[in-house]
Amino acid sequence: MVKIRLRRVGAKKRPSYRLVVADARAPRDGAFIAIIGHYNPLTDPETIVIDEEKALGWLSQGARPTDTAARLLAKAGIIEKPEAIKRKTKAGVTEKPKASKDEPEASITEEPETIKEKTWKNKKARKN
Repeated sequence: MVKIRLRRVGAKKRPSYRLVVADARAPRDGAFIAIIGHYNPLTDPETIVIDEEKALGWLSQGARPTDTAARLLAKAGIIEKPEAIKRKTKAGVTEKPKASKDEPEASITEEPETIKEKTWKNKKARKN
């Protein structure tokens, strides 16, 4: 599978990244197929330069962007912001869609079993 991802370049503690098209099995800073742009997070505002023609060409051929690459492509206006990225929280966990007020909340009809009850049932099942 071919991915669009970031490749780190730059000095120690001064990161700068190239947006590259690479085989998914290749290491982060290893072999790549093409460079389609660059990203510098240290400037204010961050610098994002992406060749739109190359990016769209690789996307049309089936290249899949990583989450960060998709965020940068969306910021550059090349693709729409993906749903998974829209719902990300600071912890990196995707939020579940919130239930609407019209739908009733699911209620628990049975009480959960205690650990002792579960182990007792397991022992009883093993003996039979």
